[in-house]
Amino acid sequence: MARAVPHPPFDAELKAGLAVVGGMFPPTITADLIEFMRTSYASPPMDEEFDRRRIAANDVTFPGGDGAAVNAAVLRSRDFSGPRPAVLYAHSGGLMFGDMFSGLDLVLDWVTELGAVLVTVDYRLAPEYPDPYPREDMYAALEWLAAHLTDLNVRADRILVAGASSGGGLAAGLALAARDRGGPRLCGQVLDYPMLDDRCMTASIEQFDGIGVWDRISNETGWTALLGEQRGTDLVSPYAAPARAQNLSGLPPAFIDVGAAEIFRDEAIDYANRIWQAGGDAELHVWSGAFHACDIFAPHTSVGRSMIRTRNTWVEKILAD
Repeated sequence: MARAVPHPPFDAELKAGLAVVGGMFPPTITADLIEFMRTSYASPPMDEEFDRRRIAANDVTFPGGDGAAVNAAVLRSRDFSGPRPAVLYAHSGGLMFGDMFSGLDLVLDWVTELGAVLVTVDYRLAPEYPDPYPREDMYAALEWLAAHLTDLNVRADRILVAGASSGGGLAAGLALAARDRGGPRLCGQVLDYPMLDDRCMTASIEQFDGIGVWDRISNETGWTALLGEQRGTDLVSPYAAPARAQNLSGLPPAFIDVGAAEIFRDEAIDYANRIWQAGGDAELHVWSGAFHACDIFAPHTSVGRSMIRTRNTWVEKILAD
């Protein structure tokens, strides 16, 4: 039974859309719903959208962390030439569902307006592929990108990593791993309402139980699928759960946004605060009344539009000369 804990109100415009969202993305996701979610949350065909936006899409394959093949897509605008910045993107889906085009329409402006080369990765999903598969697939994608800068016409000094929800957690973990392993240098990290902490102990997690999008039980389901019995123990890697990292110094500039009315609010705020405490650069936005991933599910709303516009402004600044 859901716990009756007071929570911040949902924005009135967003609240009206929650009932519609619930038919595709129920508030509470348990292990028995994973297959349903893999169908419900699958991305639609993107060919027409790419053609409309004059985006060239090429499928690529590279060895993942264990040497097995991992798929990705390279997207670039037909209207830009010369060396371009690059974005390595990790999709949303709670580490259990979604694909490389899930939620991607929100960041296609980075390709069409900023001329970025966007590499979006079909990292392998839990529970069939638990930690470290997803994060090592993303790290292998970064190494693949860095090894093909000339082929892709990408600037080595303008590689940005980005992700939403579980993808935001993977992006944060990737930034940590690149720092610690002496890997390719990143110019920034975009962490949209990131999934950062497997311990699930913040006040905001307790506030959203059976309501909104991605509640307390959903979060426990996702982390358990990834980590199994290690969830919540000292055996969890900070590359899998970045909130566990002891040292947040030396990271690329971060853009972190999160809703005030969602479970990831407190861990996102804490992550930004700890970057500042370590002397780093973070821009944090906490959107009043926003439920989790409302810009994906309700991009037409005032809050959704503001989130997208603010994020794009930061990315433009980071990728500029």
